[in-house]
Order: sequence, then structure tokens, then C-alpha cells
Amino acid sequence: MSRLAHASHEALSEGGALAERVDGFVARPAQQRLTAAVADAIDQREVLLAEAGTGTGKTYAYLVPALLSGLKTIVSTGTRALQDQLYHRDLPRVREALGVGLRSALLKGRANYLCLYRLNQAKGEAHFSSPEQASQFQRIVAWGGRTRAGDMAELEGLADDSPLLPLVTSTVDNCLGSECPFYEECFVVQARQRAQAADLVVVNHHLLLADLALKQEGFGEILPGAQAFVIDEAHQLPELAASFFGEGFGMRQIQELGRDCLAECKQTTGALAVVQAPVRALEQALRELRAAMEALPPRGTRYRALTLPAVADGLDVLADALGTLEDAMTPLAPTSPGFDACVARARDLGERLERWRDGGAASDAFEEGDAESEALVETVAGDGAGGDGGVDPARLAAAAARGGEVYWYELSPRGFRCQRTPLDVSAPLRAHRESSRAAWIFTSATLAVGGGFNHVGRKLGLFDPDTLLEPSPFDWPRQALCYLPRNLPEPNTRTFGAAMLEAVRPVLDASNGRAFLLFASHRALREAAQALRGAPWPLFVQGESPKAELLRRFRESGNGVLLGSATFREGVDVAGDALSVVVIDKLPFAAPDDPVFEARLDAVRRRGGNPFRDEQLPQAVIALKQGVGRLIRTESDRGVLVLCDPRLTGKPYGRVFMESLPSFTVTRRIEDVQAFFARA
Repeated sequence: MSRLAHASHEALSEGGALAERVDGFVARPAQQRLTAAVADAIDQREVLLAEAGTGTGKTYAYLVPALLSGLKTIVSTGTRALQDQLYHRDLPRVREALGVGLRSALLKGRANYLCLYRLNQAKGEAHFSSPEQASQFQRIVAWGGRTRAGDMAELEGLADDSPLLPLVTSTVDNCLGSECPFYEECFVVQARQRAQAADLVVVNHHLLLADLALKQEGFGEILPGAQAFVIDEAHQLPELAASFFGEGFGMRQIQELGRDCLAECKQTTGALAVVQAPVRALEQALRELRAAMEALPPRGTRYRALTLPAVADGLDVLADALGTLEDAMTPLAPTSPGFDACVARARDLGERLERWRDGGAASDAFEEGDAESEALVETVAGDGAGGDGGVDPARLAAAAARGGEVYWYELSPRGFRCQRTPLDVSAPLRAHRESSRAAWIFTSATLAVGGGFNHVGRKLGLFDPDTLLEPSPFDWPRQALCYLPRNLPEPNTRTFGAAMLEAVRPVLDASNGRAFLLFASHRALREAAQALRGAPWPLFVQGESPKAELLRRFRESGNGVLLGSATFREGVDVAGDALSVVVIDKLPFAAPDDPVFEARLDAVRRRGGNPFRDEQLPQAVIALKQGVGRLIRTESDRGVLVLCDPRLTGKPYGRVFMESLPSFTVTRRIEDVQAFFARA
């Protein structure tokens, strides 16, 4: 054990620095083993892959050696909410307990900070859809005059998807950089300067990956160099990395360009007469393209989209409209930094559209009648999937898989996005890690599959890393029960949803609500919400309120029933009696209408692997573990996990799922569930 490992172990031991100075701290052997492993990795500049089950206390386990080492450390978390929690709550406690005076900084992506230039542009120009929105904008203006950090998270009650945010924050596309008249006061610049000077910087995965992608493209780095990187919630990194190392454009992005062009006109006499008509033509092209896309499935490949002549023609018209707008603004570029930036944005979006529309050589290699890829549809849509059907045939993704990337689109209710996504990001992740010559610690409560790290290790580009598997220290046989209802139909049958709810009703009666029901699809969620209306417990349904508001009301209700889909597998952290049941309707195999997923499966098969064993199964196991982790959050929690998918007992691969879960007592009798709650 290195000196750093010994010091970290001591700090987290009974009678150590944290036990003496942090209220409620309890020494945990699993946490001490984890902190020693993290310290050794930092000390030796090695790579560590560590699963730490719920209750291990992994945040303290990596913060202690990071602070004691004195090395420049980047800590990256999965979400901005976790980032704020770590920086504002956990880090001060640990730093104070250890008595170290290291400087720390919180750094987020630029879209999280107030942009004084865009706020100034919006004054008098913004059009609000309601008096409430206008009032909210005035709150932002008033706050903007007194905030020191400019972090939009300071504004309570401002939703993450508020339409006001794009008006008052900047993006890589529309930031004016050093040409901005507010550059000296810029909150993003100030936050980066603080990060440069700090010993420990807390970021999120989006910012970390944006930095890696920019480095790969040769534009320089956002984050300061570091000697140690701690990647918390590391299971999220491969999927997020795929989007950052890809490229795309979307309807909202182009609409914002049009709005910004018009906003710039107030700075230049006569500009509106030049710009207004091209912007209106651009907006019309967007509306017509989105209308043509209504005939498409919600998600699909580029090939699928371009088989519709109206969509192909619409992309041509949009490309022409972007080109016309660029030409119209070019003579105006010297008049203001804003116009200059708009010209560059129009050119960049036009080039992205052209690259996506023309695709790669792999997409052009598509041939009708790819029998091998048609066989893949059966694999995805049959035994291994839990989606709703409506499969975009996997043979359409096969050609893109051969080229190492896939071109695809996705529709939203009022927009669209077109994307190019690489299928394997292990190489750029590995290249950056090796060039950094730093220690890298990847940790999460859900990394291992069947006790092994091969799946996530391959996706992260890790060759023979040090590994540690620390199961949750909770007393699972005493605190929890796993119920597998009998006689449920196969999950792809029409009767499954109703049968599942019928099996769950007695559990909800026994627990008096206090339940979180997690569904594999939005359709199943809607059907369950309709069926449970009028039940004797308050009902909280994903989408009916912002997530944070929904969780707050669910906690306060004391006996509510919360319904959510895949996006609720993480971030539902409800300790105590308010959440005593977690119900999972189906094994969370990825939906078979995801073109990136289809292409990945095809790539696995073409290199001689087994798509189900090597990709679908491990991905579903990790997703299931995330959902299960919502049940027991503290040493005093008690609860029942209800797994309704009959494949857990009827298929050989069901054992892989069960062996990856905590050591529950498993029952198939509703009487045992009733007795469990009767003992409470």
C-alpha cells in the first residue's frame, strides 16, 4: 500500500478525519478498500476500473486521495445536478475534514452561463408567449446585474428546457469569443480562468467530452491539463462520447441562426432589408422539410430518409436557403462581430448538411436484399428486445456499420436532428488517455456484467486495467425482497401490459403505494397511467411536470406511485419510506428502431462476434442494474423489487441478469411480499 493509499485509508477509518468532523459519517470497509485502490492508481499514474455498489460511499473514496495527493485533478460527473451536489456539498465537507487548502473550481459548458451580449440583444427584441415568460425574463435581467458567477443554476424555478435559455446563453456556434464587446466581463472566460488556477476542477461528462473532441480536431483545449482524472458515473461515457465525436445539425440550431441574424440587424442601418427575406425563406424551407418528414418513422437511417423524394428535395431547398443567407450576409460581416459569426455559422451548417446528405462511401454501398442484415432484424426484434416494434430494417444500417459510422435522423414533435455517429469511440478515448500521462479512475455503481468488466472496458478502450468490484454493503437479504410474478405472458404479446399491472396491483396494495414503476416504452407508460387513474394513491407521471418537480411532489406525498421510462433509470434518488417498491416491466434491451444500435450489432456480427451476447445483453444488464439501484438508498431503507419479465426464468440468459444483481432473497409468491410489508 502506497503512502497516499495508507493516508486515504486512515482518513476514512473509524476515528479518522472524516469520522471526527463529518456528521453522520460511518466507516465502511468497502469504502476504505476503494479509496486505497484509487490512491494507488493516482500515485502510480495507472488506470482503475471500479464498480462501487450503492452505499459504498464512492464520492468520498475518490475525493480523499485526490485532495491528499495535491495533484491537479479533474473530477467528471454524469449530470449537472450531480456536479453541483459534488461541488457545493460533498467537496467542502471532505476538504474541511482533511484540513487541506487546495483551490477548487466548478466548470460547466458555456450554455450554462449567462451571456451578457445575448441578454443585451434580447432586451426589447424578445417576444414572449405569456406574461409569466415576460416576468421570468425580467427576473433574469435583474439577476444578471448582481450575479458573480453567472451560473444559470442559481435561478430557482427556471426549467432546464425553458425557451428563455437560448436567448440569454451562448453556444459554440454563436459565441463571439474575443470579438465580443462583453469579453472582459464574460462569465465563461472567468470560470475557465478559475479552473486554470485550481487544483481540483469539477466538470461534467458533456464538458469533458467536448474538450476531447476539440482536442482531436486541433482547436485546443477547454479544460486545463491534469495529472489525475476521476470519471464518476463512467457507464455513461461511451454513449455520450459517440455523439461528441460525431457531427450533426438540427432544426432548432438553424432556427436560432435565423433569429440571431435578424437580431444583429438593429446594429447596422439597412441590414434588415438585406437579411429579412433570406431568413424568411430559410424558415419556410425548414417548415416544409419538417412537414415532409412526417411520413418517416421517428428514427431511422439517412438512407431511409432519402428514399422519400419530398425529404431529399427538402434538404436541397434547405441547403440552397442556407447558401443564399450566407451570400446575403457576407457584405455585412465587416460591420459587426455578430454578422461575421452568423456568416461562419451559415457556412458551417451548410457544410454539415452537405456531408450528411451525401453520406459516406459506406452508405452509398447499400444494396437491396442484404440477407445477413435481414437476419439481424430477427435478433433485435425477437428474443433480445423489449421495444414496441416499428423496426427500421437493420439492413439499412448495415452499410454504415461497415464504414465505422452511421448516418441517421431523429424527429421531435416540432423539429428534427440529423447526425453522423461513430460506432466505436474506444480509439480516441484511448489516445487522449495515453497522451495525458495521467491517472484515470473510472467508477460507477453499474459497470460489471456477471462480475466482469470486459464489456465496458472494451468500449472505453482499456487494455488490462486494474479492476475492483465492491458490491453494495447494504444487507440486501434483510432489507429487500425480489418478487418474480408467475404466469405472465411473453413481453412482446398484446396482453402483457394488462397482465403485468394485474400482477403488480397486490404489491401496491401491500405497500400502500410508495412505488416507482419503470417502463421500457412510453406507450406502456401511457397505458399504465390510464389504468392507474383513480387508484387510491397519488399518481405522478413522467412528462406531466418537470422531473425535479415530479420527484419533489412524489417524496412529499408519502404514498405516491411514480411512473417513468428509461430516462428515469438514473437520478431518482428517494431515500426512506416514500419509495418502497420498484417495478420493472421488461428487461431493458435497447429499442430495435435505433439506427446506431442496429449498426453496432451489424458491426459486431461482421467481425465474428455474437451481437446478442457481446452487445445487447451486457448493455441491458447495466441498464437493469441502474433501475434496481433506485430501491435501497440507505442502511435503513426496506423495499421490494418486482421484475415482471418472464424471460428472467424462461431463457438461459436470465441467469446473467440475476447474477449481476445484489444478493436478494427471491420469491415467486405474493404472500411473501405481503408478509414483508406486514413486518414493517
